[in-house]
Amino acid sequence: MAYAHDCDTAARAAVPATLKILVAGGFGAGKTTFVRAVSEIEPLSTEELLSDLGSADDPLDGVEAKSTTTVALDFGRITLDEGHVLYLFGTPGQHRFWFLWEELCAGALGAVVLADTRRLADCFPAVDFFERRGITFVLAVNEFDGALRYTPDEVREAAGLGPGVPVVRCDARLTGSGTGALAALVRHLLCLTDEPGGPP
Repeated sequence: MAYAHDCDTAARAAVPATLKILVAGGFGAGKTTFVRAVSEIEPLSTEELLSDLGSADDPLDGVEAKSTTTVALDFGRITLDEGHVLYLFGTPGQHRFWFLWEELCAGALGAVVLADTRRLADCFPAVDFFERRGITFVLAVNEFDGALRYTPDEVREAAGLGPGVPVVRCDARLTGSGTGALAALVRHLLCLTDEPGGPP
């Protein structure tokens, strides 16, 4: 029996802990691009071509070059080390697909909310969603080419965020920039865990 117990312990130690992270934000904020850039595997994507029929529901003001949209989720994976693997779930940005968010957030450790300063208000519903459910998040300002640049404090004030929510800059196209945003989330989670009364 002792041998079997030792085998069970070794088997559990060999299986990495899986951590679920959401990548959220408004329509066209760069969620699919973010997951694609950081994932070590070919990401699962549920993108469909935009059509004139959806133009009323998916206004392209500020993102006129966008031709596709996520209709369910994006999925990617990052191995942090031998003991930890991040599973990334990108949420759909349009309001009519938000019924999926409740399912996607089940078991999530935290979230990266992407913000596009050209359409900053589009990230507010995601911020509200995670605040109401007590899900830890960071706000990552996706710096699109040609967009105006703002300091993290300016974005924090515009988004109505408290001082405890990290605001970071990122370029969703770049692997290193995306992993930097994820690292900011992990650091934030670790800080909250160390605080008295913080999440377990």
